[in-house]
Amino acid sequence: MGRRYFILDVFTNQALAGNPLAVVLDGEGLSDARMQAIAREFNLSETVFVLPPETPTHSAKLRIFTPAKELPFAGHPTVGTAILLARERFGEIEEDQNAMVVLEEAVGKVRCGVVLKPGAAGFAEFDVPKLARPADPLGDRDVIAAALGLEPSEIGFENHRPTAYEAGVPFAFVPVADLSTLSRAAPRAGRQWDEGFGGLGSAYVYCRQTTSSESTFSARMFSPAMGISEDPATGAAVAAFAGVVRHFDKPTDGTHYLRIEQGVDMARPSMIDLEIDIHAGNLKAVRIGGQAVVIASGELFL
Repeated sequence: MGRRYFILDVFTNQALAGNPLAVVLDGEGLSDARMQAIAREFNLSETVFVLPPETPTHSAKLRIFTPAKELPFAGHPTVGTAILLARERFGEIEEDQNAMVVLEEAVGKVRCGVVLKPGAAGFAEFDVPKLARPADPLGDRDVIAAALGLEPSEIGFENHRPTAYEAGVPFAFVPVADLSTLSRAAPRAGRQWDEGFGGLGSAYVYCRQTTSSESTFSARMFSPAMGISEDPATGAAVAAFAGVVRHFDKPTDGTHYLRIEQGVDMARPSMIDLEIDIHAGNLKAVRIGGQAVVIASGELFL
């Protein structure tokens, strides 16, 4: 029996940019081991398997795998799958079409608003199901710098210091001086990495300087433990990054719009929209948005 799949480029409006994603539309009957093996075969940052929802009013249940492990939540699989399911629902459209897609992920229910336009990339924005909270503490600055092949003096800017947050998936957040430093960051696998980031395994390195005037931060994400040497766009990290922004930048009450550029050093530029609602100085709600385009489709004979 053939299982239909699609390849999308996510957090971009053009093919061969952003973060590639595989979505297998019929995941029923596949064991966990089989799903993991298929994800290794695609060898993309994430592969999604679509299953019937447990609640009939929801759109689908998702299983999300990196080449090395299953994730409870991830941003670009959520955006890409929501857009794909809306396209499957409406087919070819002649005018703008809005849709609500509700996805069941291990982290919980994820509501996604989708906008489709004829002949253009789709757009999806979802409510982050878990607000960012502090994760396990990191090693000291010297160890973190060594794990990234940088000098200790290059770690940090303004009042930003290395910290860890999670919004379903934990990340170490490492601020660096500028784009030049960001470009030179490279993970040192083994003992140095483990000492710097412990059980977190994933480092999101960022700076205030950007290549685009529309961006607020530039970032790179390294996750050797997930089988991802570098990720072109990491929505789950941006969801947790909301906690970093609240902690260090202390935005005023209200809604704040930010854009994070990622993947530039990989020649896969990505743009991730982040909306943060602040009330009484605390995170009230967080939303992640981005575009996606379908670039390929086929069948798995498994």
